[in-house]
Amino acid sequence: MTKGRGHNELLAFEDPAFLMRDEMRASRLALEFAKAELGLRDRGINSTVVVFGSARAVSAEAAKQRLSAARDDEAVASARRLETLAVWYEQARAFGRIVSERGGSLSSDGGLRDNVIATGGGPGLMEAANRGAAEAGAPSIGFNINLPAEQAPNPFVTPELSFRFHYFAVRKMHLSMRANVLAVFPGGFGTLDELFEILTLKQTHKTTAIPVILFGRDYWRRVVDFEALSELGTIDASDLDLFEIVDDAEEGWDAMRRHGLASRTPLREV
Repeated sequence: MTKGRGHNELLAFEDPAFLMRDEMRASRLALEFAKAELGLRDRGINSTVVVFGSARAVSAEAAKQRLSAARDDEAVASARRLETLAVWYEQARAFGRIVSERGGSLSSDGGLRDNVIATGGGPGLMEAANRGAAEAGAPSIGFNINLPAEQAPNPFVTPELSFRFHYFAVRKMHLSMRANVLAVFPGGFGTLDELFEILTLKQTHKTTAIPVILFGRDYWRRVVDFEALSELGTIDASDLDLFEIVDDAEEGWDAMRRHGLASRTPLREV
């Protein structure tokens, strides 16, 4: 009888039980970082424009269908909320297309691409930005994350640029380290988490002074009272200059240009 290989006869990288030990967490973190890093290098991704926003938004068409199918007051109210978010779905979609067409991701210099749209890879406004890039014929990135309610990659992410993470910390590093711009659409806890982390890094000079563009004046002024933070002295008045608030995709593009958007290939003029 041929005996199977004993547990300790396996090579280290062949042994899932060994790799999943608590003591190997540092190695898993390093491997998770390296896999995405090498994948981005192999595809010539030099810089990105990162888009955050609600995973709950749907397209205008889907919102209308939901409203037509509503049969009670609660369903109608839910559909009306989706109609509001659908406005931002269409703006994020337009933004993904504009950045891809004008920002350099359609062409490459020495095999490198700049200002490639990157999102969390999921549904909603992430999907919308990836969709806009796909409609422009450009590559786009999805940094997905394992969640208790499984978040599947949206269908508009370039397959070779779709990455899945277990650790939020590693995912956040990849979302920020190549970013030329952070574009933040209306969203919930996850969006706010990413926004305030980048603002903190900028405030403490732990990252380059990348532009942070918030979309939706009414939304942000209602959800976060930035001026009150300054008036109360918990942030400096100058910290209000760490971001700019705009209302639509074209205004967002103009703000990016004013803040010095860079590319190895010429930005396309409109």
